[in-house]
Amino acid sequence: MRLIFLCLGWLFVALGVIGAFLPVMPTTPFLLLAVACFARSSPKLEAWLMNHPTFGPPLRDWRERGAISPRAKITAVSLMAVSYAIFWFGTAPPPGRALLVAALMIAPAAFMLTRPNA
Repeated sequence: MRLIFLCLGWLFVALGVIGAFLPVMPTTPFLLLAVACFARSSPKLEAWLMNHPTFGPPLRDWRERGAISPRAKITAVSLMAVSYAIFWFGTAPPPGRALLVAALMIAPAAFMLTRPNA
C-alpha cells in the first residue's frame, strides 16, 4: 500500500503543478491529496510539500485550521462567476441545465466561503 500511496502522491503533485499553469485545473485540491498520500507513504515528501515556499502555506492553513485565504476565496468565486457567465451567454442553456450548472458551482463556492480565513 505504501508504494500505491507514493505513486498517487506523485500523480497528484503532477496534476497540481499542471493546475498552476492551466486555468481550468485547480492546484490546491490536488496538492492536498498529494500531502495525504505522502503522509501514508513518505514523511520526507510530506514535509517537503508542507514546507514548500509557494505551496506550503495554504496546505498548512488547511491542515491546521481548515482555513482558506480571503484572496483565494475571492479569486475562486470570481472565476466561478465568470465561468458561469461565459456558459450562460455563450451557450444559452435550457433552464434545467442552467440550474444544474449553477447548483454545481454554488455548492463548492458556499463551502469555500464558510471556511475560516487564513
